[in-house]
Amino acid sequence: MTQSIRWLQDEIADRMLQKLDIVKLEAKDVLLIPDFPGAHAPFLTKRFPGIRFHSAPESELSKLELFKLRAIRFWNSKFKSASCISLDDYKKTGRINLPSNSVDLVVSVLFIQDLSDPKHFLQECWRVLKEGGLLTLSYLGPDTGKELCSESLSQQLPLQKLASPWDMHDMGDALLGERFSDPVMDMEILGLDYDSDALLLADAKALNLLASNDQNGAQCTQLPKKLSLEVVYGHAWALGKHLAKAQDHVAYIDLNQIGRKTRSDSA
Repeated sequence: MTQSIRWLQDEIADRMLQKLDIVKLEAKDVLLIPDFPGAHAPFLTKRFPGIRFHSAPESELSKLELFKLRAIRFWNSKFKSASCISLDDYKKTGRINLPSNSVDLVVSVLFIQDLSDPKHFLQECWRVLKEGGLLTLSYLGPDTGKELCSESLSQQLPLQKLASPWDMHDMGDALLGERFSDPVMDMEILGLDYDSDALLLADAKALNLLASNDQNGAQCTQLPKKLSLEVVYGHAWALGKHLAKAQDHVAYIDLNQIGRKTRSDSA
C-alpha cells in the first residue's frame, strides 16, 4: 500500500471506526498498525478520551512525514509517552515491539493482505492485547482486481496475487484458531471507475496487484475501465488469556492460575 492510495485508507478507516459505535470498550492504549496521516486518530481520541497511541507508521513515509506523524500522535496522546513501532522490524523479526498485555485496542487498516503469514500477525495481536481487549481490522480479499485476471492481460502485465488472499471465512476461522472470541466478519465490494489507463495502473501498483517495477503497462491496449475491491472487515475479542491454548477442543488451565482456599481464608 503506498501513499497514492491514501484516500482509500481514509475511507476504509472511517467505515471501520463507525462500526465501533456499537462496541462497549474502555480503551486507554491503542495500537495503530499501520499508522498513517488521516482522520482515524482524531476519531479515536473523541471516542476514547484520554487514549494513548502506539504507532506503527507506514514504511513509505519520508523522514519529515514520520517526524510530523510522531509529533501529532504525541499531541493526540495529550503528551503522554507512547511507542513508535517499526513495520520494517516487524516484517523482519515477526514481533510487534510492545510488551505483552499492553494495549486495549489494535486497529489495522488494509495491512493483512500484504503479509505472507497473517496467522502470526494475529498471534502477535493476541499477545499485546490486554484481557478483554479488541482487535479490529480490514484487508483486501481475493476478488480484489478480478478485472485484471483475464488471459490476455496476464500476458501483457506483470500481475501478482495478494500475499494473503484470505476471504472473510478464512479470517473468521483463523481468529477462532488463535483463541480470539466472538469474531464478527463483514465484506463489501467497492467499484473504482477509471477514465485514465495511467491512473488505473498506478492504483493497481499501489494495491500490490502489479509489480511496481513494470515499465510497459501503459502500452497495454485492453485495460479495463474498472477495478473491484473486496474489502473484508472484522473484529474479535481477547478473552480468557489465562487459559492455555485449547487442544482437541478442550482448554487447559495452568495450575498456577488456580487459587487455593486455605483454612484461614474460610475463617
